[in-house]
Amino acid sequence: MHIYADADALPKPIKEILFRAALRLSLPLTLVANKSLRVPDSPLIKAIRTDRGFDVVDEAIVKLAEPGDLVITADIPLAARLIEKDAHVISPRGETFDKDNIQGRLAMRNLLYDLRSGGVVTGGPPPLRNRDKEAFANRLDVFLTGRLNR
Repeated sequence: MHIYADADALPKPIKEILFRAALRLSLPLTLVANKSLRVPDSPLIKAIRTDRGFDVVDEAIVKLAEPGDLVITADIPLAARLIEKDAHVISPRGETFDKDNIQGRLAMRNLLYDLRSGGVVTGGPPPLRNRDKEAFANRLDVFLTGRLNR
């Protein structure tokens, strides 16, 4: 299993949690972004810098991810594409996206996008809080422990 992270807007505390998990469990981790990223000096952890452009990072992640891999992203359309490839997806807030909930999440995302485009809803998600970081760390730990104990 390989862990990939959609790292363009990934908060630093989430990256740190991923770095520690990859090193502790000897799992390969790749951060993908359209900007330079600093990663620990380890053969397990690398960063891929893509060109800038609409969905360039998403395309790179979809191309890299294999069935059974884990991807960290808040991007619902990207999550839907990855689930079609039988990859596992967790958001930086600790939400698991899977075949049972992705269509509903995609519909809600599209509705909110339409409302924002029409000026009805403004702003984005709230800032990452400590409980979000804890939820992510817990979800990641449960997922990795379950996968590695098989």
